Amino acid sequence: MEPHAFWQEIHPPQSFPAAGPHQGFYPASLKDGRQLRLPIRPLSDGVHALASLIINQAAFEVVEVLAEQLAEQLAAENVEVIVGLPTLGLTLAAAVARKLGHSRYVPCGNSRKFWYRDELSVPISSITTPDQVKRLYLDPRMLPLIEGRRVALVDDVLSSGTSIVAGLTLLAQVGVEPVAIGAAMLQTRRFEEALDALDVRWKPRVRGVLQTPCLRRVANDAWI
Repeated sequence: MEPHAFWQEIHPPQSFPAAGPHQGFYPASLKDGRQLRLPIRPLSDGVHALASLIINQAAFEVVEVLAEQLAEQLAAENVEVIVGLPTLGLTLAAAVARKLGHSRYVPCGNSRKFWYRDELSVPISSITTPDQVKRLYLDPRMLPLIEGRRVALVDDVLSSGTSIVAGLTLLAQVGVEPVAIGAAMLQTRRFEEALDALDVRWKPRVRGVLQTPCLRRVANDAWI
């Protein structure tokens, strides 16, 4: 597939073999069995690879389906406010909030506005930009929207867990404990170690639509 062709179409169940070997793409399964083709990104060791999701490049239909299936899970937790993590998590968070019937959501940011306060920020890094340590900010004007509410913290992908831990740490600084953590894709289970290191109560609160493994090379362009 051409790089721009990924994330544009959801396919019927069993369109592609789930077991592999996989060449060029990994067919991730949604909750209803339908499949979404994700590009395979080899890691630096040359032996392992991950399936990738860039949600702000996805077709609107794909974003809608991912948001709907995540919203269904979060609705069971009686979530009142969605808090989104930058940058790609904001695309999903806004869509999920709409699916839940909310009139707005609360976006966190990486850019410091002059009215922000340093005590409402924490360091943050990402698996896609490992050499860049930024800060995660919560706009102080948004505090009344989340204080005392049932909050879900939403990101596009949970992978290493560093971003979601930063978000949980930031919310803890203002006394907010999310009732759920949501993501379009759970990329392997490495994030569970980071969550457990923060607090063992977080892992059971994770909700995701797609689950993808760490792939291993078995041939030149084949992965399982």
